[in-house]
Amino acid sequence: MTTTCRIVVLISGSGSNLQAIIDAIDTKQIPAEIVAVISNKAEAYGLQRAASANIATQVLPYAGFTDRQEYDQALMACINQYQPDLIILAGFMRILSNELVHHYPGRMLNIHPSLLPKYKGLNTHQRVLEAGEKEHGATVHFVTPELDSGPIILQGKIPILKTDNEQQLTQHIHKLEHQIYPQAVMWFAQGRLHLSGNTVLLDQHPITPQQQIYTQSITGQLSNN
Repeated sequence: MTTTCRIVVLISGSGSNLQAIIDAIDTKQIPAEIVAVISNKAEAYGLQRAASANIATQVLPYAGFTDRQEYDQALMACINQYQPDLIILAGFMRILSNELVHHYPGRMLNIHPSLLPKYKGLNTHQRVLEAGEKEHGATVHFVTPELDSGPIILQGKIPILKTDNEQQLTQHIHKLEHQIYPQAVMWFAQGRLHLSGNTVLLDQHPITPQQQIYTQSITGQLSNN
């Protein structure tokens, strides 16, 4: 009997990656159920996306908490009531405490808009353009306490066009994110993706560079390999 993977998604904004995962679940590409979407901002448009998909939502604003640890205790309690198998960060704009990250070892994924380990942190598109880079991309990785430094699962890579400005590059990367994030979630939901120490395993073997990199757009169904 196949067990459906229970997912909680954390957001702060529009939730476009959330929507990409909802769509992949709806089309039966990912054997999973998003059981809740939690936001630290009541105005996050992603909450409307979740409500339209009949997914439970909760808002947990930071106001009223004395520090990150107190907030993260409340966030853990909020997450745990849904008994998730996987926690997905989809534009959740808060740095998580070590305690929270360690509470979900190998069960928390993030997507970052750069080819990690390059350009950790914010404003990646602007920084890439200012540096004169020839290519850019996005990275799906397991979450560890150090910001944007967890073991890499999957990266998407695109060339930077001479005509690209920050807005255009942002749009290109968003499209890429909407391809590679559902792919990584699918692997996890199928029971194929695991974290062993700092090593990412796909089908019980260390993931290879060929499996990690997408250099062109994915069309149609998500790949099973």
